[in-house]
Amino acid sequence: MGMTMTGSVTDKDNKRINDAYLSSYAQHLERKLRALETEKQILHAERARLQQELHSLRVELEKMRHPPLVAATIVDVLPDGRAIVRSTTGPSFVVYVASSIPQKYLQPGSHVALNQRTFAIVEGLPVNREPFIKNMEIEEVPNVTYDDIGGLHEQIREIRETVELPLLKPELFEKVGIEPPKGILLTGPPGTGKTLCAKAVAHETKATFIKVIASEFVQKFIGEGARIVREIFDLAREKAPTIMFIDELDAVGSRRLDIATSGDREVQRTLMQLLSEMDGFESRGNVRIIAATNRPDILDPALLRPGRFDRIIEFTLPNLDGRIEIFKIHTRNMNIDKDIDFIKLGELSEHATGADIKAITTEAGMYAIRAGRTKVTMDDFINAIEKVLHKTSRSFKAPVDIYA
Repeated sequence: MGMTMTGSVTDKDNKRINDAYLSSYAQHLERKLRALETEKQILHAERARLQQELHSLRVELEKMRHPPLVAATIVDVLPDGRAIVRSTTGPSFVVYVASSIPQKYLQPGSHVALNQRTFAIVEGLPVNREPFIKNMEIEEVPNVTYDDIGGLHEQIREIRETVELPLLKPELFEKVGIEPPKGILLTGPPGTGKTLCAKAVAHETKATFIKVIASEFVQKFIGEGARIVREIFDLAREKAPTIMFIDELDAVGSRRLDIATSGDREVQRTLMQLLSEMDGFESRGNVRIIAATNRPDILDPALLRPGRFDRIIEFTLPNLDGRIEIFKIHTRNMNIDKDIDFIKLGELSEHATGADIKAITTEAGMYAIRAGRTKVTMDDFINAIEKVLHKTSRSFKAPVDIYA
């Protein structure tokens, strides 16, 4: 009886052990199955990546095997649909045009690509401009406003009438029946605010602003200067409405002479291209030109006639009220004493330009820093006036130098 009980217990234990073993083995198999499924997903992803890489390599290999195209310029389009092109290799050809080429590329002067074997036009190319010409367009608007300019109320009014009004309200000129001015010339001594006004116009208007230094037109190779002028005006017409600011115009616009060197003749060719672009057969479109010069007396008379520069705005030295206003503009962010007498500062700075007054305010701040103070006093301003304007008499004692 006792042995039967022992055997029964042993069978149950064995069964329990077997069940536990089978359960553990099943869990092991499930874990292995999940691992294999994960590995399968990884292999599928790797296979997809390799297939994509293989496709990219095949496309790249196909590009490498593709014959190169020949760059050319369209000279004329014939009535039968063919075109006369001038290739970069030199000769001109009469070629066929692929039906997929948009009409905008089939214009004289357009850049196209030719099949190397048949010389048929198979692709239109974008306009090729030099990087430094593209960089003349100012992307970031200057932070100068008309409120930052003092003593030039009449000049600002004329600039706004000539440049801003035709761009913002062209219907006014249509109703009156006149054509708006297209160019203004700013003249006057250095430091009187000509470039500052141009920056303010760029800030106030939503037009594209292109800044050019006239000396950049002058190149060492024959014809390069004229080409640059032509491309800049093409860029201006493409980005219209556009305001083009030409600084230091006298660098290229000086009076033409009968006796000239080869360099002078190249500058004259550039000037003639500029004259043609400003008032030639081709319309300038919605492009306004602002030019600045310190020497209007040496400019070529052809530049100064109406139709090219319709208004000549003179920038003179600021009067007493103008100097006071400029002092207040440049000191509005400065830590100054309350007893600063701006009228006296304006009187002491006679014959000073706006740039001189800005230098005076900066120098006055430096006097305060040199003396170890954080507030600028009247003495600092007067010492600064005497230093900047080279006056000989000193009414006030110079501040103590903290570095002495």
